[in-house]
Amino acid sequence: MTWKVRPIALLAFAAIAGLLAGCNEPKTKAPPPPVVFTAKPVSQTVTQYIPATGQAFAIQQVNLVARVQGYLTSINYVDGAAVKKGQLLFVIEQPPYQISLELAQAALAQQQAQLKNAQIELNRQQQLYVKQAASQAARDDAETKRDAAQAAVEQAAAQVKQAQLNLSYTEVRAPFDGIVTNHQVDVGAMVGVGGPTTLATIVQSAPLYVQFSLDEQLVQHIRDMMRERGMTRGKTDGAVVEMGLAVGKDFPYRAKIDYVSPSIDPNTGTLLVRALAPNSQGAILPGNFLRIRIPLPDPKKGLLVPDSALGASQGGRYVLLVNDKGLVEERHVEVGQVTDSGLRVILSGLTGDEQVIVGQAQGAVPGARVQAEPAPAAKAGAPGAAAGNPAGAGPASASPPGEPADGKAAR
Repeated sequence: MTWKVRPIALLAFAAIAGLLAGCNEPKTKAPPPPVVFTAKPVSQTVTQYIPATGQAFAIQQVNLVARVQGYLTSINYVDGAAVKKGQLLFVIEQPPYQISLELAQAALAQQQAQLKNAQIELNRQQQLYVKQAASQAARDDAETKRDAAQAAVEQAAAQVKQAQLNLSYTEVRAPFDGIVTNHQVDVGAMVGVGGPTTLATIVQSAPLYVQFSLDEQLVQHIRDMMRERGMTRGKTDGAVVEMGLAVGKDFPYRAKIDYVSPSIDPNTGTLLVRALAPNSQGAILPGNFLRIRIPLPDPKKGLLVPDSALGASQGGRYVLLVNDKGLVEERHVEVGQVTDSGLRVILSGLTGDEQVIVGQAQGAVPGARVQAEPAPAAKAGAPGAAAGNPAGAGPASASPPGEPADGKAAR
């Protein structure tokens, strides 16, 4: 008997055989979980700061002007040079004023001679009056002439002083230590015609003023804090202000508060504060905009994490943790300021025992399994901040809050 095998049956048999053969092949292993670096939050004493933006102003800035008329004969400084108080800067032609002084001195000498003669005549009339050889009227007339001669001497002396003053105005000197701008008038030009002529400007830049404003809510917060500590308004004078140029990140310069406005500006809702900066090196120029921070008293302990470990989402700021099960967890936190070492103050959301993911974390998404390894100190954000050492490396200074770190994209 002959069996006929149909093509469909052959295809089914081949498929079943293939499945059975596949069951005998070895299974592919799952890839290992990605490695992430973790570190515990750093516990440090943190100084909180009040941030502000200010501007530098010269304590003294005046125009040097020609107060007398004449031709400018010399310029005795280099444009932009630092000068000392009393240093000669400009000279206006002096001969006309020297001649006026000599004329005034000669007139004074003449009046002094007339006074001497009037006094002699008065003495003579008095002697004759005593001997009854002269009348009372003659003696009184001699006394009047003496008094008139005395007044003429005083007038001539005043004219000498005026001539000396005009002569001194031909020399324009620095009124204080400072830097002189470029000259506005050239040698040979007529100055002082019709009024004072500006020759240049002198600016004192050491020390200088730094002015900044605090908004009304912040002012009220400071007042409440001062009231709690029993501080008075007068104790704010002399408080240290830390400053940095707009182009930098640090705060290398210091100033002391010397004035606080007694009232809030109704147009801006801010309080004007002024500080005095030594600026002995001249690093700050009048007109510079400055980053300012005012340290608050009573530093407090706080938890800090690298600012780069923070992310941002619609729910706020967060960090990624590795829990006890080796799974990534997203923890929302309330953040404070950034310290000078780049660590961010965490106000709430962490206890200090968490393993925070720091640095680049490929594949570290909430719920994913990862392999956690202790981060080197550099990745942890500060010396002593590696995992297992939450004590940190001492006190930290907190600067104004920043934006989300570039390493964590907002979600």
